[in-house]
Amino acid sequence: SQLPDPAIEDQGKDYIRPILNKYAALCVRCPDYGTRTNTVVLIDCEGRVTFTERNMINADVNQWKTSTYEFKLHS
Repeated sequence: SQLPDPAIEDQGKDYIRPILNKYAALCVRCPDYGTRTNTVVLIDCEGRVTFTERNMINADVNQWKTSTYEFKLHS
């Protein structure tokens, strides 16, 4: 979310740009490193919250478990 950052981009432009693009993606897929959980939190103007999380199962990019919780914030 901090990219693009001109200070970082100017350092080793030809080398660093491909690395930044790979590791700053919404869903990272690299050997021995990557996204294993996605989380979304929605809060409406009345304090109702929907929390949804998707977790990778057994490091298999084809298997995911999604859990959703809904609740209301106390005022």
